[in-house]
Amino acid sequence: MTSRRWIVVAAAFLAAPVLAGCGAGFDATTNKPYAPNEAQVLIENGRYGSESGIHIPQAFILGPDSGAQLPWRGSAPIYLNILNTSGTPDTLQAVNAGDMGQVKVANPIQLPSNQLVNTGKPSPQLMLEAIPKSLRGGETIKLDLQFANAGTISLNVPVVTRSREYATYPPAPGATPAATPTPTPSPAGEAEEAH
Repeated sequence: MTSRRWIVVAAAFLAAPVLAGCGAGFDATTNKPYAPNEAQVLIENGRYGSESGIHIPQAFILGPDSGAQLPWRGSAPIYLNILNTSGTPDTLQAVNAGDMGQVKVANPIQLPSNQLVNTGKPSPQLMLEAIPKSLRGGETIKLDLQFANAGTISLNVPVVTRSREYATYPPAPGATPAATPTPTPSPAGEAEEAH
């Protein structure tokens, strides 16, 4: 390859990341802080957060341990991190899960302005109950969050297994335990015994 071709290839390689970032704009999700993981992030009309000033950097439903399941008619805690940037306090009053069960809200969740609120600490304040089918993790459930001022915001929330970064959370109530593998003798072990 001639030196001129090398220069063209190198210039194109170096310019690609810069050009790719140009189309993102100032409202791109990469310009806002969030924790990348399996949990959902509220994106409304192509931008992070809602037009009413509600930002949800993390939303998930805690499912069973990996390899286990939540039983039919069981319950699962809903974890939301909510930031109200509207300048006036708001309240999460109710949550609707459609035909995927009822959501019990322990108390209306107060959302002061510019303060991150975690609905799962010190204990879960939102519980999905009477789930109409068993869940293993990996499913998605649409939740309609009803705020006093911001109105209704819909969000597809994943059911995540209680593993990796979620392993320290308390288990979902009534989750069946994961199957424990039964050890079987290996052919190599049998050969060693024959000696």
